[in-house]
Amino acid sequence: MHSLRGAGQVLPKRQECRGRRIDHDKDKQANSQPTPIPADRVEAEIAEHQYPLADAAMRETLADGGEDLAPEPLPTKSSTARNTAIFGALTGLSRVAGLAREVLAAAYYGTSGAASAFTLAFLIPNTVRSLFADSALSGAFIPVFSELLDKNKKAEAFKLASTLFMVMFAVLGALTVAFILLAGVIVPLLTPTEIVDAGLQGLTTGLSQLLFPIVLILGLNGLVVGILQAYDRFTIPALSALVWNIVIMIAMVSLQPFFSGEDEIYAYAIGILIGTVVQFLMALPVLRKVGFKFAREINWRDKRVLQVFTLMLPVTLGLGLINFNLFANAYIGGLVSDQVPRAIDNAFRIYMLPQGIFSVAISTVLFPQLSRLAGRMDMLGVQELCARGMRVIALMLLPATAALLALSEPITQLIFERGEFGPESTALVSTGLFWFAFALPFSGINLLLTRTFFSLKRPWIVTGLALSNLFVNAIVAYSLKGYGIGGIVAGTVTADVTMAGAQFWFLRRVLGGKLVLTDMTRPIAKMLVGAAGFAAAAYAVWFGLSEWLGEATLAQILEVGAALAAGALVYAVIVLALKVGEAQTMRRMVMSRLRPAS
Repeated sequence: MHSLRGAGQVLPKRQECRGRRIDHDKDKQANSQPTPIPADRVEAEIAEHQYPLADAAMRETLADGGEDLAPEPLPTKSSTARNTAIFGALTGLSRVAGLAREVLAAAYYGTSGAASAFTLAFLIPNTVRSLFADSALSGAFIPVFSELLDKNKKAEAFKLASTLFMVMFAVLGALTVAFILLAGVIVPLLTPTEIVDAGLQGLTTGLSQLLFPIVLILGLNGLVVGILQAYDRFTIPALSALVWNIVIMIAMVSLQPFFSGEDEIYAYAIGILIGTVVQFLMALPVLRKVGFKFAREINWRDKRVLQVFTLMLPVTLGLGLINFNLFANAYIGGLVSDQVPRAIDNAFRIYMLPQGIFSVAISTVLFPQLSRLAGRMDMLGVQELCARGMRVIALMLLPATAALLALSEPITQLIFERGEFGPESTALVSTGLFWFAFALPFSGINLLLTRTFFSLKRPWIVTGLALSNLFVNAIVAYSLKGYGIGGIVAGTVTADVTMAGAQFWFLRRVLGGKLVLTDMTRPIAKMLVGAAGFAAAAYAVWFGLSEWLGEATLAQILEVGAALAAGALVYAVIVLALKVGEAQTMRRMVMSRLRPAS
């Protein structure tokens, strides 16, 4: 039998968990009280069932005659790829729908002062949500909940989730009521001068009061989604985001006639509130399908509740500080012009389309697996899964970066330029989009690295780095605001590059030096060659067709579509010719799907 090492170390040879159950004692069936297992029997059970790591907690539970500890098997590579593909496709559709929502909003409101007031009003509850709910909660909850499921302790896992649900309902409900009552005092402190001078402070306050209940709803939704993701159920959470966007668009169109002037933007805000309620309700029926039952007995003294909140504090600060960058950009933009906050938000929406399709999907699907590997102290498995995830994210986001750099203006013009959104707005947004493109691959890798730290229950590292990241972003953006929207977005680029490098360095130390930089640089260098080919091909095709076809909407669709297709083809040829491993794997998967069954 392999000798067992200290916490954080790995056995000399990684072994697959066979998922077999441990027969603690033949008399257990006849006696409801568990019978302790002798120490030598514990060692024999561990050896026989070939656990990847048996720590003190496992030994203690076995010795107490505790529950069956045989862990659930990890998803296979094929199921992981399938989950990632499904989640990515649905997330991609939701991002496309989100972009359609923004196109509709741009046609109604353009980059007007009222639209900027809405952007600031929405960022207030959205930033608070990131502090107390949603991703912050699921980031702290999933590792603890997954570990209980992995040890076959469903009753304890369900009681933990039920207790957290009630705590979040009470705390976030009280916070929502308090903000609505005090918004008249709080919001003016957060409104930049250009918005105030435009007479939009009252509109900003009213919109923020209407939108703030999403903090409570998304907090509860974050817990429900965390439960589903722990069971590797990703479809409904991704589909609900698509429905969220559709509901908002329907509400925006149908409610628009009931408002006039600057108040027309209230139709947008009401749609967001309704869509958030629908999103939450969609996830509830799936809980029953996975077998989750809300526990009637709430255990307020469960030590794991404290454990989740202890983990949540640094996760909250880490994710919340990252989201503060968006608010900082909007606020600093409001010092330049009452149009810049909305223009930054429009550029950010286009930027988030490839981000959501690829990096969010990959990080979300891998997070429960990383948590299970970390719970078993399989550091080699964590390293391999994280490194593979980073390479796949780079493979997907580097050509997206090339596309945004080469085609920022025609993409912005095609998507937004209609109605109240004119050429001046296109110039503002396309400049912001150009600079956002540089941050895209670093932001995607940051997301996976952050989730890896959370799975290892080392979130304080992310917290410290996120705090530094906030200062870097704010200082650079404020220093360069004289250069307009491009200078402000350059702060985000600088912060994302710094954050990615720092997270990689610290994670490598946590994993004992097992995350090797050369495993990343060689394939990424080849991907960069492909991305350069993408940019050159895409721009050449767009330029040639635009001279010939002109600027009609159908012509723009053909020009941008052909340019992106040409760039993608050149990129695929280059990365396959240079034998990038992840590209070859993807090609084999596609070919196996296309090959007819024998």
